[in-house]
Amino acid sequence: MSLISIILLETAEHGATSPGLIDFADPRLWVFFSLAILVALVLWKKVPALVTKSLDERADAIRKELDDARRLREEAQELLASYERRQREAEKEAEDIITQAKHEAELFARDARERLQDMLQRRAEAAKRKIAQAETRAAADVRAHAAALASATTKIALEESLTKTAQSKLVNESIEELGKSLQ
Repeated sequence: MSLISIILLETAEHGATSPGLIDFADPRLWVFFSLAILVALVLWKKVPALVTKSLDERADAIRKELDDARRLREEAQELLASYERRQREAEKEAEDIITQAKHEAELFARDARERLQDMLQRRAEAAKRKIAQAETRAAADVRAHAAALASATTKIALEESLTKTAQSKLVNESIEELGKSLQ
């Protein structure tokens, strides 16, 4: 039942004691009129529309905030994925640099070993050549000294054993043989 019918029924019951249909001394009647005026004012000022509009605006604002939050979340995930990808790329690049540096160090060490071996080999060969030259010079010196000594000994022996004419003859024969061997 509606509020109006309830109030009218109660007023009719109390109306038995009063001469008219409506008892203006009854406070419920005035509450009813006040409520009716309040409802009329609310409807006349379009309060439900204002409340609905306010709620719609609030819902739109919340929806916009949710969309912004969702968009920010997606951007953050994309940024995180980008940074993770960059980190992986940087780690791979660092590993590549380390591998390249190790390879270059190995090449440098191998090259240094080869150059050192070449240098040591050249020095050993130079030392061998110097030793061979020294041996050759020493042998030549020994031969020259031996020849000089033999010559001196022969001279002394010949001077003691040969006469002057035999010495002259021996010198002339030596000169002839030397001339023949030079031709």
